[in-house]
Amino acid sequence: MCLIRRFEEEAGRQYQRAKAGGFLHLAIGEEATIVGTTSAMRDDDYLIGTYRTHGHALARGTSADAVMAELFGRDTGTSGGRGGSMHIFDAGRRFMGGYGIVGGNLPLAAGLALASQYREEDVVTVCMFGDGASNTGNFGETMNLAALWKLPVVFLVENNQYGMGTALERHSAVTDLSQKAAGFGIEGERIDGMDVLEVRERVGRHIEEVREKGRPSLVETFTYRYRGHSAADPEVYRDKSEVEEWREKDPIESFIKVCTDDGVLSEEDVEAARREADRTVEAAVEFADGSPEPSLDSLYEELYVVSETMGWYAVDERSPEPHRGELGEDAPEVARGLAESGAAHAEGEDAEQQSRPGVRD
Repeated sequence: MCLIRRFEEEAGRQYQRAKAGGFLHLAIGEEATIVGTTSAMRDDDYLIGTYRTHGHALARGTSADAVMAELFGRDTGTSGGRGGSMHIFDAGRRFMGGYGIVGGNLPLAAGLALASQYREEDVVTVCMFGDGASNTGNFGETMNLAALWKLPVVFLVENNQYGMGTALERHSAVTDLSQKAAGFGIEGERIDGMDVLEVRERVGRHIEEVREKGRPSLVETFTYRYRGHSAADPEVYRDKSEVEEWREKDPIESFIKVCTDDGVLSEEDVEAARREADRTVEAAVEFADGSPEPSLDSLYEELYVVSETMGWYAVDERSPEPHRGELGEDAPEVARGLAESGAAHAEGEDAEQQSRPGVRD
């Protein structure tokens, strides 16, 4: 939890420095839900999240170097610098990604669970999503199929009480989100998402019940994000006093108190953990900053699933010889030449602007 908190704080700082591009959604305050859930999972279980998933990847064992490099858009990132903050991915650790579309990961989770069922694997898929996603059409359709097919998946709502800038009671007729799948026959439970021990115990129980009985369940973790919906959020929809009230329930500080009161950790242990998190994150920034950007030659790689039997996804008409858009890496020389000339021209314009008097970086 210390590592996730420190990583998120630094990610926000690097975003302000324009080192990280695109969008940035931080999970500061939600560490107990992330760590409590992932600590109850087996290595062969699948995890899929939304667009606030830096911490999920870290908790599954992905290196801070690779996650930070992805935020920086570098070739050494988890998605080769192509996805950025909202598309962290580590198939080797069965973290099947973050997704920018609200509710878009729900049917994908059902597909992962269906694949496990089809292969007769003793594997559970955990699908984590926000409260806003519980209002999408994908939610109802996925709950229906998961219940109908008895899929081994735990749907976990990270209810941080705001769908972007809209409070829960203003966007959901049913505010107890653990009950929103009851009409499909999926049992639900609401738990304290700020208590890592409660999350670990209760989510762990759901995971094992799903594994044994082969049917889905729904868990709502009641948590809070201390920062805005994204780095661009002015946060005009909630009072600062509300944020401060929730900070008093900080999941990290609460867990530290439990551990020190019970003699499990000393103050020295706590400080050592904080220092280790600092070192790891500082090294991640240095690694990301020193990593190369994806090469121009890789522009068309991994855009499509290519097979011999499918039709064309797209037609590239940048040259007199149109070709399949999904095979851009095999584009005719004319098309490749145009792309390279365009990139060189853009670089030349940038250099010319930098050389003009009065123009500063």
